[in-house]
Amino acid sequence: MLSHEEALVLSEIDEAAVARTLLELIAVPSVTGSAAESELQHQLARRLERLGMDVDLWPLDLGALMAHPEFPGAEAAREEAWGLVGRTADGGDGPVFVLQGHVDVVPAGDPAAWEGDPFVPRVTGDLVHGRGACDMKAGLAAHLAVLGAIRASGVRLCGQVAAHFVVGEEDGGLGAFGTLQRGYRGDVCVIGEPTAGTLVTANAGALTFRIAVPGLAAHASSRERGVSAIDAYVTLHGALAELEAGRNAGPDPLMAEYPIPYALSVGTLHAGDWASSVPDLLVAEGRLGVRLGEDPADARASLERRVAEVCAADPWLRDHPATVTWPGGQFASGRLAPGHPLPEVIRAAYADSVGGDSGLRERGAPYGSDLRLYAGAGVPTLQYGPGDIAVAHSAAEHVSVREVVEVARTLAVTVLRTVGTKGAVGG
Repeated sequence: MLSHEEALVLSEIDEAAVARTLLELIAVPSVTGSAAESELQHQLARRLERLGMDVDLWPLDLGALMAHPEFPGAEAAREEAWGLVGRTADGGDGPVFVLQGHVDVVPAGDPAAWEGDPFVPRVTGDLVHGRGACDMKAGLAAHLAVLGAIRASGVRLCGQVAAHFVVGEEDGGLGAFGTLQRGYRGDVCVIGEPTAGTLVTANAGALTFRIAVPGLAAHASSRERGVSAIDAYVTLHGALAELEAGRNAGPDPLMAEYPIPYALSVGTLHAGDWASSVPDLLVAEGRLGVRLGEDPADARASLERRVAEVCAADPWLRDHPATVTWPGGQFASGRLAPGHPLPEVIRAAYADSVGGDSGLRERGAPYGSDLRLYAGAGVPTLQYGPGDIAVAHSAAEHVSVREVVEVARTLAVTVLRTVGTKGAVGG
């Protein structure tokens, strides 16, 4: 049953306005590490100011953050990056509810795979297509709708709502890390990642690795004088597949629905510098899944140990071992504590604001996200947002406007029930 204040707020969520916001956000090509990533942060700061929020927009100290022993890693080169937090100005000293979302998107890839410009959103019926449509401009649009509706309704809060809009999620979590380092926290946090009508209460981790496999150069016409780094790598590749199988035995129940909850994938191979030379170096880069609750150091050690075992058994690699390093993004796993009330509050809010059986079951996700940084900082966090991760990072990326509105309505009621209300201005 909705309260008077909840009904007032819901009456201010307009589907057409939500759709316009989504289109405007997608139109900013905020690729990770690009100038547009910073541009969108400034645009969002102006939006939050228009909503009467106290806004903190600050340049991230990249040098200090990257030198921090707990820095989560980064892959994109940046000359600047910006943090952005907006807080409701007239709230009381009650709980703080954080609505968190990342502004960066992955590159669009092959333009020929898209129907038109990926950053010119295309609308077909209820669906909006474009890079970042679900990952996660839709989540940002839902959060802005919640903040705007609370402001327009005149409902007064006992606590505060804070928007944490961050850069660099796609390549490690720079923005979230910088926001937390600045001292921002909350009593609960919802990240607007696309969750396809579920509540994601746990994330696996993901570690970027690099394996350098040495060979011995020789002219291809006398290749027997050399050792191909490609041939040396083949045995390692099979061993990595065996390692993946072992690490995926008996997954946590939250991850059991996935065929490979903790995937180990080699994404790039680079070898040789001349077609008629035996290659003397192969470099393989990939990602190693981190199990729920697993120390990333233990995950790294498992891969390093397997590589060392293969090298010790190989006549060439025994004396010329492959080396493993860990560049780029380093995502630990993270989870909401079992039994925390937030999922049940969201389910009830969905039932009352959208109607019917919510169907918002809990599950984990096999990819890394900012959840682990907030959970690691002591902020109970889950993911709930519009869209399906299955189409993210692809030329088929899209989201339903109706779903964005449903998420906004659900979160609006969730926020009010979490932070509390003390009536509305004028009534």
